[in-house]
Amino acid sequence: MDLLNTLVDKGLRRELPTREEALAVLATSDDDLLDVVAAAGKVRRQWFGRRVKLNYLVNLKSGLCPEDCSYCSQRLGSKAGILKYTWLKPDEASKAAAAGVAGGAKRVCLVASGRGPTDRDVDRVTKTIEAIKEQNEGVEVCACLGLLSDGQADRLRSAGADAYNHNLNTSEETYGAITTTHTYADRVETVQQAQAAGLSACSGLIAGMGESDKDLVDVVFALRDLDPDSVPVNFLIPFEGTPLAKEWNLTPQRCLRILAMVRFVCPDVEVRLAGGREVHLRSMQPLALHLVNSIFLGDYLTSEGQAGQTDLDMIADAGFEVEGAGTTTLPRHRADALSGGGCGSQGAPETAGCGSHEAAAGATGCGSHGGGGGCGPCGGHAEPEPSVVADAGESVPAGRADAARTDAGGGARTDLVTVRRRGAGTDLAPNA
Repeated sequence: MDLLNTLVDKGLRRELPTREEALAVLATSDDDLLDVVAAAGKVRRQWFGRRVKLNYLVNLKSGLCPEDCSYCSQRLGSKAGILKYTWLKPDEASKAAAAGVAGGAKRVCLVASGRGPTDRDVDRVTKTIEAIKEQNEGVEVCACLGLLSDGQADRLRSAGADAYNHNLNTSEETYGAITTTHTYADRVETVQQAQAAGLSACSGLIAGMGESDKDLVDVVFALRDLDPDSVPVNFLIPFEGTPLAKEWNLTPQRCLRILAMVRFVCPDVEVRLAGGREVHLRSMQPLALHLVNSIFLGDYLTSEGQAGQTDLDMIADAGFEVEGAGTTTLPRHRADALSGGGCGSQGAPETAGCGSHEAAAGATGCGSHGGGGGCGPCGGHAEPEPSVVADAGESVPAGRADAARTDAGGGARTDLVTVRRRGAGTDLAPNA
């Protein structure tokens, strides 16, 4: 296909595709799917080799969020039967983080539900960061705490945080149909604050909320303009008890096309396969490794993922390798820009990097599933309806979801949505 040849050439040159080209990727047929994956895979290997970075989530504070994000199981009014607990103590969080590091995670993502942290909350998190860094040499730490106030990003950076995650989630045009208690502009500002403080910025999206192809392309191009180091791609997890519990608009094939489009638009960025991969990609997860270079290990914020060892086996069986702690994640030009001059080359998988933040920090995405601090998703599936539920008592015109709905063929797989009952905030061992 001329389209794919053009996109590969552009990706290898770090040249932005046109919106029409990005839309065309999403519109390709299932017959062309393997060609799309192979083409995007060439771009992925150019900048990241065959390495897969592992990230591990620690939910510091679960549930009871005052925000009304429709996708989130921790939202105001959520009836999802998730774990609810207040702040973990630093030693508890560090113990949870150590389990992920032992399983091969290079980055620990600290997430807390809520609109944003108070200064006292930042104090708590800084102590937690210090404890994790002290007990896990070389580990990278990403914070995901919601909207930041002036000076808070600097304090997190001073405490040793390497990155900050805050997802845009969906297009600016449709954002108000998903969340009403804060704005799209609020999210953009928080990402920019993190960047200004020297934190590696991580910001991504949630697919499957009834959005159109145009919405998907709009949010990915907006992310490209923001230029985060990491873009997590979440697929809506359909939690019962949330406003989007009937939204099942995804098939494995559509998920792969979305990931390929993100890779073409963000060729040299750490693209992370985040929440919902087990639910929507299912047996086709290994194909996604040809598109992304980063995944979460084990469980998410409020839902359970597949077994950590299964993740490791999947990576090995697909012919990929886990990225080591001494390897710089980002390509040299991005790592140098982040550090102000660097060491470490992304192009060579075996090249040693400079540690967690100074040069390497391929920002993580805590945008996994469960929605802490404005980061994660939650959602669902049913038969097509006249409108897409966006928030309690609100609906979005059905035309916005037409492109997604025409691609949805299977029934709801509620058996794949399991509320997390282990790990952080429980007495049970974590899945890592």
